[in-house]
Amino acid sequence: VKAFHTWLMKLILDKDTNLTLDLGKENGVYNFSFHMLFGLKSQGLYSLKFHFCQNMYPQNKHPYSFTVAVTEKNLEGFLSAAEIPLSRLYICMAGVFFTAAMVWVYTLMKYSVFKIHWLMAALAFTKSTSLVFHSINYHFINTEGHPIEGWAVMYYITHLLKGALLFITLALIGTGWAFVKYILSDKEKKIFMIVIPLQVLANVAYIIIESTEEGSSEYYLWKEILFLVDLICCGAILFPVVWSIRHLQEASSTDGKAAMNLEKLKLFRHYYVMIVCYVYFTRIIAILLKITMPFQWQWCYEFLVEMSTLIFFVLTGYKFRPASNNPYLQLPQDEEDVEMDEV
Repeated sequence: VKAFHTWLMKLILDKDTNLTLDLGKENGVYNFSFHMLFGLKSQGLYSLKFHFCQNMYPQNKHPYSFTVAVTEKNLEGFLSAAEIPLSRLYICMAGVFFTAAMVWVYTLMKYSVFKIHWLMAALAFTKSTSLVFHSINYHFINTEGHPIEGWAVMYYITHLLKGALLFITLALIGTGWAFVKYILSDKEKKIFMIVIPLQVLANVAYIIIESTEEGSSEYYLWKEILFLVDLICCGAILFPVVWSIRHLQEASSTDGKAAMNLEKLKLFRHYYVMIVCYVYFTRIIAILLKITMPFQWQWCYEFLVEMSTLIFFVLTGYKFRPASNNPYLQLPQDEEDVEMDEV
């Protein structure tokens, strides 16, 4: 308690704050409360941490328990300065993804397409819906101080579907399913058996993190699980792309359709580079930018992630669009090629 009181007094001297402190001991229990009002000169991100000094050393372990009720509020609402713009950001990005999905569906209506093209459309619509519910969830947190359970559940469901659809679509494109072949090999099926359960685990970890206090012990455990599982999934979907590149390299040197196979090979190499850039930017570079940004601009991390996702979706759609000049949709020129393709 003395250390806590000293820290508070130091804070009073260092910051332009109004603070009241009431310490009282009754039946071996300390009760205290304090109120802090931050002025314009004291803006920033603050952390409130509790330490039990008698447990500083491993050999001295004393049981203790405490109950904390904290109310944090800015002038604009209950969200922190870094999160206030997120509700508007998510609803705007939902509109952008919905527009992109409609353009994609309009493109599909003009050509003979594969099933995976409609799966890509479903992914874009699911992403847009997830952002809408995410925006609504943040709106109620900002106005009410807590999420509305129904909207939060809808967001978690759409977020789970979006994550599963994303990795399934990327893996199917990487294997060349429907474009190059209609059958998945055993090792490609194993990738799906690994990626899909890991994505479910990653989304469970994300939901637990979102609904758990940052100071709790399980928060950091599930945060590490989420980061590790997410990286494993991102690495796993690169294997089908590498296998397809190797398959096309072998095919281009053995059969008579070398030119067509080389075009497909070039497309897969571009797709591999796109996935690597997307993973590196969203999982590493964007996080480093978030750490170095001032607190009032940390919402830009979410903006960068959403924009990079949009660019990745657009480039993937452009590369694998149903068009007459797309190397995937070039038809064989003679009956012998038709028979070879059937075999």
